[in-house]
Amino acid sequence: MATKSSKKTTSHDYFSQAFLDEMKGILTIMLKETETELSSFTHKGEHGAFEADFPDYGTEEDDDVKEVEAFMVNKPMQLVLEKKYRDIQKALKSIDTGTYGICKYTGEPIDERRLRARPTSSSSVAAKKLLTDEA
Repeated sequence: MATKSSKKTTSHDYFSQAFLDEMKGILTIMLKETETELSSFTHKGEHGAFEADFPDYGTEEDDDVKEVEAFMVNKPMQLVLEKKYRDIQKALKSIDTGTYGICKYTGEPIDERRLRARPTSSSSVAAKKLLTDEA
């Protein structure tokens, strides 16, 4: 009778080093692009968090309206991009810790096609469908 191994499953049990290197390269590019996009209308505060810049278009009354409007558009975009940035950082860290591509709900590997389509995925399609009642 075979006994269940107590060895923890890692990315290397399912994915080739070439695939993991490819994904790390893609994620690194995504991180730089996202940081560049964020820096176009934010700055990093003293604790490293992104903070939306309040634009300065001038001193006319119309300029004030435009500044508020731009800030109101940029703030939600900042929040979306910050989440994307954190997801990319988490995916890169998971490559280093050997947990990349392992579904956080099932512990099973995520299909490589899903990871190529969405490199920050942390759950399999089946688990996601089950959680969102799409099954």
